[in-house]
Amino acid sequence: MAVDSNLSSPLGPPACEKDAKALRFIEEMTRNADTVQENLLAEILARNANTEYLRRFNLGGATDRDTFKTKIPVITYEDLQPEIQRIADGDRSPILSSHPISEFLTSSGTSAGERKLMPTIREELDRRQLLYSLLMPVMNLYVPGLDKGKGMYFLFVKSETKTPGGLPARPVLTSYYKSEHFRSRPYDPYNVYTSPNEAILCPDSFQSMYTQMLCGLLDRLSVLRVGAVFASGLLRAIRFLQLHWSRFAHDIELGCLDSEITDPSIRECMSGFHNSAPQFHFVRRKNVLLSIDSDKTDESELQKAVENASKILHEECGSRVAEYTSYADTSTIPGHYVLYWELLVRDGAWQPSHETITRCCLEMEESLNSVYRQSRVADNSVGPLEIRVVRNGTFEELMDYAISRGASINQYKVPRCVNFTPIVELLDSRVVSAHFSPSLPHWTPERRRR
Repeated sequence: MAVDSNLSSPLGPPACEKDAKALRFIEEMTRNADTVQENLLAEILARNANTEYLRRFNLGGATDRDTFKTKIPVITYEDLQPEIQRIADGDRSPILSSHPISEFLTSSGTSAGERKLMPTIREELDRRQLLYSLLMPVMNLYVPGLDKGKGMYFLFVKSETKTPGGLPARPVLTSYYKSEHFRSRPYDPYNVYTSPNEAILCPDSFQSMYTQMLCGLLDRLSVLRVGAVFASGLLRAIRFLQLHWSRFAHDIELGCLDSEITDPSIRECMSGFHNSAPQFHFVRRKNVLLSIDSDKTDESELQKAVENASKILHEECGSRVAEYTSYADTSTIPGHYVLYWELLVRDGAWQPSHETITRCCLEMEESLNSVYRQSRVADNSVGPLEIRVVRNGTFEELMDYAISRGASINQYKVPRCVNFTPIVELLDSRVVSAHFSPSLPHWTPERRRR
């Protein structure tokens, strides 16, 4: 409900009392800017009277503006560089500030080609948070509804360094995103992001962008605005979606996370998304189980094995598994697992060789549970795992077949294990090559100590 206020724009009043309070604060600060600045200067001079820098100019305890303008020279960054370097090297005496320096904020370096170091104190984070809290109430006057739904904002941290004295040196937004002010921020309807903190704080730009984009697409029905801190960041995000849309579709359809996303904190948070967002957790389906003898492989384990094998494809030839399903083939003695793979070979990538795919077979076996590996190695009750590569479009044909038998096109999911003879026959009729695991997986009879 809007709040009546004489601070309204021509488009309407503030959305709530909190917004009205923020707008009143801006009005008070700007209406009496001269007095505010004079009081602020006096506070700064009084607080830092005993610093090495101010003692140099013999202010004698004065905090008025005229004395300051008379005795303190106008300087450049280069004038303070020796003092800044001392702080960076570990000098903890009150050189420029009576409060301890907590970190250095770095400039972009776009003007002089080299990043400047700006010492700052912990209290500065409070001021930054206050500043950021004033932005949206003003914007909401002119673009109403910014307090509704979620924002698909692409936020990133940059690399940071340590000074010789051990203080972090990083860009201002990286400092803010890594602070408790951001990570433990209270609920604010203006800043409900689709991106989890873990994705924002991931230093790998690809993994960060991929996860933020995926979360936004997952939560797309709640997204009412899209943005980035800089316009160039939004352009990068759009281009990223153009390049990787098929991977996002694959992950959303299968409920998995691309194998190239290896950051542990991201993988953990994506298995239990917070609030009311979709639980991005791999949920096994009933009756999806591979078993030849005493071995039992469920869907989540099979998915992990496929992901691990896919890494070999990606590393060696730039291709990946577009779709897959499995079949427990008991027509052979002993029986064995069969994986039907449809591959996605990108432009300029190599077609996977026989040797590469046999390595994928072995990698899958290495990824399966110890009971399976014991059945392979010690009991000889399970034969070598087989990958049958099918031609492109096979899984679309599989969907068409299921729909022709009454399946809903909106609810259809690729079966991860098949045993219905017509489906197995359809898959086998589309096989272009078959490959077996070339050797036994690792297994040891030793039990882990509990």
